[in-house]
Formats: sequence, structure tokens, C-alpha cells
Amino acid sequence: MASWMRSVVGACAALFVVEAAQAQDLLKLAVPQRGNWDTGIPDVGMRAGIFAKHGLRLEILYTAGAGETTQAVISQSVDIGTGTGTSGVMAGFVKGAPFRPISSQMTGADDIFWYVDAKSPIKSLKEAAGKTVAYSSNGSSSHLGALAAIKLAGVDAKPVATGTAQTTFTQVMSGQIDIGWAAPPALVDDVRTGRVRVIGRLSDVEAFKNQTIRMNFAHINVINNKADQLKRFFAAYEETLNYMYSDPAALKIYGEYAGINEDQAKFIRDTYFPKNNLLPRRISGLENAIADSVTMKFIPAPLTKEQRDEFLKYYLK
Repeated sequence: MASWMRSVVGACAALFVVEAAQAQDLLKLAVPQRGNWDTGIPDVGMRAGIFAKHGLRLEILYTAGAGETTQAVISQSVDIGTGTGTSGVMAGFVKGAPFRPISSQMTGADDIFWYVDAKSPIKSLKEAAGKTVAYSSNGSSSHLGALAAIKLAGVDAKPVATGTAQTTFTQVMSGQIDIGWAAPPALVDDVRTGRVRVIGRLSDVEAFKNQTIRMNFAHINVINNKADQLKRFFAAYEETLNYMYSDPAALKIYGEYAGINEDQAKFIRDTYFPKNNLLPRRISGLENAIADSVTMKFIPAPLTKEQRDEFLKYYLK
């Protein structure tokens, strides 16, 4: 009898878990650069049970950068694209892509940097004439940053899309690319141990220091048909962000997600990602972003007032 009762209780518990999962609404996300602190917010929140608490189940597709993320949203393979360069989102909007930005993802430029193999004679981007300079993919913040950094250095260097920070590192160390790009946690230990040498940062470009450089965006059909799910998504997103800066347990979860220890996780958070830069309701430096997008030929002309209003129509208030 006791064995029978245990079986019944177990079956009921399993049924409850299945029903609870079925009761949660599914949102599909395209997330670039798996393992980064800022793009890891949805994954950490999911692992911590925060999104489930808001009645959401996330399915995450990790991409190599803005190009893949944008295409996933356009094709409606996913509902939301995250962490995509403002210029890339703006360029898609101007070209008539069926998506709109729905929040900020990153403001400021403390994370992206360019580096060389420690054996390289290159000491700065001013010495990059005739060299290849990496960025992740077209339309990404590292793409705009590479163009701006090359322009600031005043050299004739060749920007090259190299994919993820990990694949870029392989290309740099094998001599296929002269100057690589990265963002924490990628290469943090390699920088600290001297295996590679940092020769430039996105924050060297003054205009990016207080500019919203990456956005989260969604297909227009999702915006129109899943408004309640999006509202709950951002409630969970903001709760996760607060959790990641207040509860030490979040460092353990992030470390497991990123494949690093808790001390490394804390160093990355405190060194490269001020919480204020990750606030989804914050938008800053839009005029500079528009001007940079024109200068770097992402868009043909500045947005008109009507275009700006439409571009920000669904932005998180």
C-alpha cells in the first residue's frame, strides 16, 4: 500500500510539473555571443526561475552576432533579438525590415576591446595600416566600433567579420587575422596573463561612452500579438538584472552558464558592466548614434522626426 501511495504521489507531482510547464507562455530569443554577462541576462533569469515565476518559458538560440540575430527575427524563427548594435537595428528599420527596437540592451562602451597576440609588434591601432581588424558580424556594435576606431586611428586598415570572440581568437593566434575583437568573459584571463595584448577599446571613441550601443528588438507581429508576454518578459528581465547585482547566488549561476568561476564572474561584472549601462529603459546618445550610422554608411541619411517617432514607438517606457 505504501509503495502504491508513493507511486500515486510521484505521478501527481510529475503531472503538476508538466501542467505548470504547459501553462507558461513560450518566447523564443536569438542571443549573440553566448557567455557574455550582458547577453546572459535571459539565461541567468531562466536558470534562477525568475522567468518561470512570470509565466514564461524561454527558448534561446545563440548566434555569432547581429547578422544571424537579425535574420532570425525577420524570418520569425524567434520572437525577440537581443544585444544587437543600434546602427544595425536602425539600418534594418530604414530598409523596411519588419521589426522595431523594444528596449536598450547596453549603453556605454566598457566591454568591447581589440587585441593582438603578445608576440605581435603592433602596439596600438595607429600601427594597423594595411592590417586586418576583426569585428563579429555586420550591424553589430563591434562592427560600428571597429569602423570608428579605425577612423579615429587615422589608418587604412581592413575590417573583417570573424564571428564569435572564440573563433576570432583562433584566427588571431593562427595568424589569419592581425587584430582580434573580444568582450568579457572571452580572453579576460589571456589578457591578465599576458598571452594577448589589448591595443584599443571601444571606450576610446568618446562618442560611445554614453551612447546606447546595443538594443533588444522584436518582430512587429510579436509586438502586436504578444504584448502581454513582452510586458512579463521585461518584468522578469529587470528582476533578473537586479538579482545579478545584489545576490551572490547569481554569480554562481552565471559562472556555470559561462564556464568560469565565481571570482572571475565578479571581476567581469564589476570591471566591465556597470549596472546603469544595462538598464533596459535607458536610451542615451541617440543623436550620436544616428550621426555615426550615417558616417559609417549604415543608413543613407539622418532619420526624420517621423522616422524617429516610429523607430522608438514601442520602446520600453
